[in-house]
Parts: sequence; structure tokens; C-alpha cells
Amino acid sequence: MSAERFEHHRREDGELLGWIEERGDGFVAIDRFGYARSDVTDWFEVESALDELGLSYLAERYEFLREDGTRLNVRIAEAREDSVVVKEDGGGAVGAPQIFYTLPIPVDRARLYLR
Repeated sequence: MSAERFEHHRREDGELLGWIEERGDGFVAIDRFGYARSDVTDWFEVESALDELGLSYLAERYEFLREDGTRLNVRIAEAREDSVVVKEDGGGAVGAPQIFYTLPIPVDRARLYLR
């Protein structure tokens, strides 16, 4: 896969919102999880899709399926350019261990999903 990909940053603060990927005669919006968030369309529509999406989905609560089949409640700790880091949601317990898992982009939808 050698599709050309361009970073798209929020105008107000320069935060990376996602990528604009060239596909055929158009472009597709790609979010920080590596998921397509638009159909193939023109550049303006793809920019608008990423601007409208923003980053609020990174603050949601998720469920993570570990390789051993264990399901964990997690939150997004960090969204990197090549991976997403999740941490176990200890429910605000003081002194709870901080356990992190790094997931490559695109994130496997079968392993990380909204609660």
C-alpha cells in the first residue's frame, strides 16, 4: 500500500487530527486510530470531516480485548503517529497500578471498541 498520506492539523492549535489519504481520483479522511472516516471525495470534504470529528473520541471509555481473551476497561492515554496507547481504567482508585498497552495503527476494531 503506497497511498500518499498528508497530515491534517487543527488550525487553532496545530494538533494532529488525522491524515488525508489519496485514493484513486479522490481522498479519504483517516482518524488517529487509522480508521477511514469518509468516503472517497474531494480534499475540502475530507478536511471538513476531520475538523468536525475533532479529537473528542479519544476521551471516550473503551473496552480492550487482550490476546488472552481478557476484557479490560481502558482509556486512551496517548495517540501517537504510529500507535495508540491505552491504559487500564482503575475507576479513579488512588494508588492503582498504571498498566499500559500499545496498539499499532490501524487499531484492530475487534480488540478496541466503545463501552
